[in-house]
Amino acid sequence: MPGSPTVAAQRVTSAELRAAGGPPEDLREAPIIIDTDIGGDADDALAVAAAARHQPRLALVLTCDETRPPVGHGQRARFARFLLDALGRTDVAVAAGPAVWDTRYYCVDGLTPDPVPLAPDDVVAAVRAACAGTEGPVRWVGMGPLTNLAHLIEVAPELVGRLRVTQMGGALNYRHPDRAEHNIRLDVAAAHRVLAAVAAGELRAPEFIASDVTFTPALQVTAEHPIYRALAAPAAPPWASILVAHLDRWYAGWHPATIQHDALTLSAALGLPFVDSAPVAVALDAIGRMSEDPADGVPLRLSRAADHPAFMTWLGRALDPATAAGAGPCTAG
Repeated sequence: MPGSPTVAAQRVTSAELRAAGGPPEDLREAPIIIDTDIGGDADDALAVAAAARHQPRLALVLTCDETRPPVGHGQRARFARFLLDALGRTDVAVAAGPAVWDTRYYCVDGLTPDPVPLAPDDVVAAVRAACAGTEGPVRWVGMGPLTNLAHLIEVAPELVGRLRVTQMGGALNYRHPDRAEHNIRLDVAAAHRVLAAVAAGELRAPEFIASDVTFTPALQVTAEHPIYRALAAPAAPPWASILVAHLDRWYAGWHPATIQHDALTLSAALGLPFVDSAPVAVALDAIGRMSEDPADGVPLRLSRAADHPAFMTWLGRALDPATAAGAGPCTAG
C-alpha cells in the first residue's frame, strides 16, 4: 500500500479536507449499522460475522435487495437473524428492507430454520432506534444497493446528517465498460439520490470502496483457503457451520470463489489501515457509471489502493473460531 496512513494524512491539503467533509472524526464509540444483501455472494455473511464477533457497537443489520415471491419477502433478514443469534448477538436488531430486483442473487434458501421469525420491515424505525442511544455520529456500512440510504434521505433527513457512510460500490474503471458496478446498477436512482444529498449538504461526504480496489484474486476465499478450512474444522462452532453451508451453496451454484468486497469495506469503516482513499469529485451517468469530474462532480472519498495481504490476515483472524470474540488485533485501534 503506498504510504502509511500517517504519511497519507500529512499529504492532505485543507481544500481536500473540506471536500471530504472535514477532518477525521474519532468514531470508535459510534454505533454501527450494516446495510447488506446478505444471502447472495457469501462475502456479506463473512463481513457480518466478523463485525458481530468483534464489534460490540454493532447495533443494526438492515437488508437490501430483499427476497420476493416465490422465495417470499424477508428471507435475507431471517438468515441474518439466524446467523447473528448463532454468534451470540441477540442484542443486534435486524430489519428487512424492500425488494429491488428479482432475487437473482440468493443462495441460502432453506438454511434458516422455520422457527426463525420474519424481521420487522420498518427500516426508518429500526434506524431511529439504533441512533437513539447516542447524540453523536453513527457509522453506516453499505454492502449492497443504496436503496435504504436513499429512502432515509427522503423520509428521515434529521438522521441522515448523523450518518458516516462507508459504501462498497462504484468504479472509475469498471471491468464491464458498458454498465455500472453491481451495487450501483441494482438501484441507479438511489445512487443518484445519495450523491445529490451530498451535493446539497444533507449527507456528509461518504467513502466509496470501489470495485477497482476490491475486484482482485488477492481477496478470494475458495474451499481451499485457510479461512474456509478454519470455519470447516471438525470442532468449529455452529455459527462457523452456517457460514460453511452458505459458502458451499455459493461455490456449487455460482462461482468457486467469493471475493471479500464487503469485509474490506467494513475494515475501512472501522478505521483500520488497509484501504488508501482520497478526495475525488465524481459523477454518475444515466445508467450509473462513475467517472471523475473535477468541474461538476460531487466530492466524496474514493478508494485508490489497498493492502490486500494485510487485510486478509486480519479477516482470517477475525473469522477464525480459535480467535476469541473481541480479540484486540481484530478491532479498530
